[in-house]
Parts: sequence; structure tokens; C-alpha cells
Amino acid sequence: MMRRLNFLCIALAILMVAVVGTVAAATGDSSADKVIHAQGSGNIIGTPDRAQVTLAVQTENADVKVAQEQNAAKMTKVIDALVAAGIPRDALKTTGYNIYATYDDSAKGFLDPKVKSYQVTNTLTITLHDVSRTGEVIDLAVANGANQANSIQFMLSDAQATALRNEALMKAVTNARADAEAVASAMGVSITGTGNVEIYQGYMPVVFSNYAQDASGRVEKAATTTPIQSGDITVNAQVSVTYTYQ
Repeated sequence: MMRRLNFLCIALAILMVAVVGTVAAATGDSSADKVIHAQGSGNIIGTPDRAQVTLAVQTENADVKVAQEQNAAKMTKVIDALVAAGIPRDALKTTGYNIYATYDDSAKGFLDPKVKSYQVTNTLTITLHDVSRTGEVIDLAVANGANQANSIQFMLSDAQATALRNEALMKAVTNARADAEAVASAMGVSITGTGNVEIYQGYMPVVFSNYAQDASGRVEKAATTTPIQSGDITVNAQVSVTYTYQ
């Protein structure tokens, strides 16, 4: 009985020492609490080197098949003209095809309306690697049958977007570090390292919608080349950095 009691006392003493040691380690190491959280942002302005022009051919006829045939002939003419002008076929992409029925509002029979005509719309998106040709491409497409305009979008190529993003990130990190250094100096401490880093980045393409349309939504052929200015694109990056200090 005495041996068992002694054994229990020894085991209890060992357990108490282990618990005290763990608490001491947790409270004695307070370096994890010595951190400064700083955020920084960086903006870099770049010039777009890609453009996407979206336009369409719309035809209308009482016979849906005739409307389709007319549309196909006009869109084929538009595509052939663009290819002949040096636009690669793989830069041309059909992004919409719609057949819409219009109804005769004056006809009797509300529950059984009479179809007046069918509108067929074929939408084409053109990707340009030379943004200076944007106006030329619009005029060429309109001259060959395009009569609906949707949008122009100016963008950055992958290579340029990566380069500008890296610059923006470097600027954001520099700004975050400067803020952390200012806080550390005011506290009378020194930054010793970094902890977690979170990155936020991106840019918004420049978009022009419904360009060069008349009141009916159709594009009129211009007497001179349509002037198109791409403008600039701002690439933004933001970082959130945790700095340790002592």
C-alpha cells in the first residue's frame, strides 16, 4: 500500500512540473506578440497593347431562312475583308448568334400574336495586337456589312501585364515597409523580420460601349477613319505584411 502511494505521489509531482514548464514556455516567449501589421499599395500606369472590337451584322426578313441567308452572306463579306486586310482568322471569334421574332402589335389576337419578321444577329469579336488599327478595322467592317456595334475593349498582353504587376508589387511592398519603419521608429524598436504576406492585385481594361451608333442602334459608315484613343490602364497591387520587431 505504501509503495503504491509513493508511486502516485511521484507521478503527480512529475505531472505538475510538466504543466508548469509548458505554461512558462508559453508566457515566457512573447516574441510572437511583437508584430506590426502594415498595408501598402502601388499603382503603375501602362499603355494598352491589345484591343478587342465587338460588332455584329443584323438582318431582318419575314422569312427566317431568308434573314439567315442574308446575314451569312454579309458576315462572310465582313470576315473576308478583315482577313484580306491582314487580320488573322484566329483573331476573329463568333461570340453571339441570335434569332429574334418581332410581332405585329396591330394584329388582333392577343393570345396568338402574328409574327411580323425575324431579326438575325451574328456577333463577331476581333482581337487586335496593334491597337492603332482599331479605327481602321471598325470602318472596314462597317463598309462590308456590319451594322451593329457593341464595344471596344483595350487590354494588356500577358507579358506586359506581368511586368507591370511586378512593378506595382515592388512599389506596394516598399510603401508597406516604409509605414512599418515609421511606426517602429516612433515606438523606439527595430524591425527584425517579416511574417505573413498577403497580395491583392489586378487591373481594369478600358471599355467603350455602343460606339458610333445612330439613334436606331446601327453604325453609319464614316467619311473619314474613325479616331480611337486607347487611353492608359492603371495596374494596382496591394500587400498586407506582418513585421516582427524587438
